[in-house]
Amino acid sequence: MSKTYIIGDIHGCYDEFIELMNQIGVTDNDLVISLGDIVDRGNKSLELYHYFKNRTNSVVLMGNHERKHLNGVLSYSQEIVKVQFGDEYEDFRKWLETLPYYYETPEAMIIHAFFEHDKSLYEQKEEVLAGTTSGSRHLEGKYEEGTYWSDYYTGEKPIIYGHHVVGDAPKIKNNTYGIDTGACHAGKLTAIELPGFKVHQIQVQTDHWKEQQSSWQIPVLEAKDWEHMKIDQVYRQLDKLGYKKEANIQAFLTKQRNWIQEIENVRITIQTKIEALTKELIQKHGDNFNQEVAKLSYRSFVFKAKAGTLQLSDIEKTLYTPQKILDLANELQIEKIPTRN
Repeated sequence: MSKTYIIGDIHGCYDEFIELMNQIGVTDNDLVISLGDIVDRGNKSLELYHYFKNRTNSVVLMGNHERKHLNGVLSYSQEIVKVQFGDEYEDFRKWLETLPYYYETPEAMIIHAFFEHDKSLYEQKEEVLAGTTSGSRHLEGKYEEGTYWSDYYTGEKPIIYGHHVVGDAPKIKNNTYGIDTGACHAGKLTAIELPGFKVHQIQVQTDHWKEQQSSWQIPVLEAKDWEHMKIDQVYRQLDKLGYKKEANIQAFLTKQRNWIQEIENVRITIQTKIEALTKELIQKHGDNFNQEVAKLSYRSFVFKAKAGTLQLSDIEKTLYTPQKILDLANELQIEKIPTRN
């Protein structure tokens, strides 16, 4: 007889997940349901994605971490996964579009995070079920501070959920089962077997999230699209990481700060070059000056230079990313343009 196994937040702990599956004795005929948050923080998110994508008899619910990737709202843990997935990342995001927000069996309702106690499963908001920030704010206006939605649930059908780390053991209250037991933080990975609500667990020996934060910092920084950021955003990113004490990170930040300062100085060179070029164009084209300048991508600068009103602030306002500066510098054939590598 086939069984159903609901797995708490795995967060990239692939090896421990496989060990738990082997310990339980899960067969191909058994249904494996992930509560969501299969990726981020752990060390093998890509392997978990492959497992669930390729396993026929499985379901992954939309967790708040999956939804962040889907919506392109990336914090550090998502940035790590984006680098880890490489060329597969866009296919992963397309796969996320297929994930449901809930699953129901004859024995239980299965969700990732929150549930409004006075609404049916089919009336729940997606952001509530997935446990997004907006879902949390919605519930803050409904429930008293210091309480949780499960404190109010009185339904006859059990709810199995994750998202909120409940400790080493499942939190069983008011016919609800919280089974996020902090796997990626060296906690436990928990599964509930249906029918019967039998609990299976395995201890995770490593704080994967702590290790991942350190080991992936430089690859994540290298992968950022620095050239297309606004220059003030570049400085904010560098300042944000200023507290890091690791020598390799400080070396990267110093190198990056020197690069962006050199890029800013190119704007001064651009202003000088345009002012000199404007004089040449006046001499060369005379009465046809306006017609010739109109063909240039940087014509607004030239017209201002001719009028004697070109200011560095004009260039700063228009060339507000490193790439815009570099593009115009190349067009003007300015030599010794700084590179980031």
